[in-house]
Amino acid sequence: MLNKFALTGSQSTASITYLLVMLLCLPLFSHARSLDDIQATGFMSVAVYRDFPPYSWEENGEAKGVDVDIARHLAQGLGVTLKLHWMIPDENLDDDLRNHVWKGHYLARIEDGPMLKREVADVMLRVPYDREYAFKVDQDGRVMNDLVHFFAPYQRERWMLLIDNQQIESIENLAIFMYDKVGVEIDSLPDFYLSSAFRGRLKNNVLHYTTVFDALDDMPAKKVAAVMGMQSQLQWKHQQLTPVERFRPVDIPLPNLTKPRWEVGMAVKDAHRALGYALEDVIGELVKSGEMDNIFARYSVDYLKPEHYRVQ
Repeated sequence: MLNKFALTGSQSTASITYLLVMLLCLPLFSHARSLDDIQATGFMSVAVYRDFPPYSWEENGEAKGVDVDIARHLAQGLGVTLKLHWMIPDENLDDDLRNHVWKGHYLARIEDGPMLKREVADVMLRVPYDREYAFKVDQDGRVMNDLVHFFAPYQRERWMLLIDNQQIESIENLAIFMYDKVGVEIDSLPDFYLSSAFRGRLKNNVLHYTTVFDALDDMPAKKVAAVMGMQSQLQWKHQQLTPVERFRPVDIPLPNLTKPRWEVGMAVKDAHRALGYALEDVIGELVKSGEMDNIFARYSVDYLKPEHYRVQ
């Protein structure tokens, strides 16, 4: 007796063809690799943000920036070549970690590849080194970033102001922006902070820009008297404003600012902690030897050591 579920020859061929097509359509995952795999293949993929000076950007086809230089040292420290993995920021850091460290973006495609392939990097730079963030939990009490290992803080960043001496002769606190205009990147922490300061009295003088560099470009024309942003970005752009001496950074109290300063580190997939330990040794040597200071100085940025190295 024939099995009523048996397929005819043509049906069987059609089913196999259908399965093959479906398999071809499934995404392939280019997993983050272990230290042994990296050394065996002779290269390491390092994720840096695209168009994000002074940390990482391309100019005339050449990769530049603080993080690009650090990535080169990391690869050299492991005795492998560097492959840069350029990131475009998603809606939040959780998305960036998922897309570039442990899973891959669902729309990511390897160039010239025949199939959809989700590519991730071996290590990601410019990740906030924050214990509270690393162990934050969802509504069910589960750690949200349990697939990621955060390590090796290599920089301390902070918010600061750059002012135009021709418009502001002296500044002691933020109250001056009840009268003078200040530029900020829209939807950034400085935007929310200044717009709500003094019970909203500064709001009308807070001008919003797509990037902090757009705000800085308006300073010579006196469209804004000051700009608030990250120290590294303000210092880098400051050297491109003319005349340089007309503008200066100021350090004034920023009361009730949620995070006036923070540390920046790296991230790898949690299963590859050995890779993290090896890279942390490279970072430690860069800091102790003074080479990290040299990297930041090349981009006119003052290097602020993370707390770990300040207490040693």
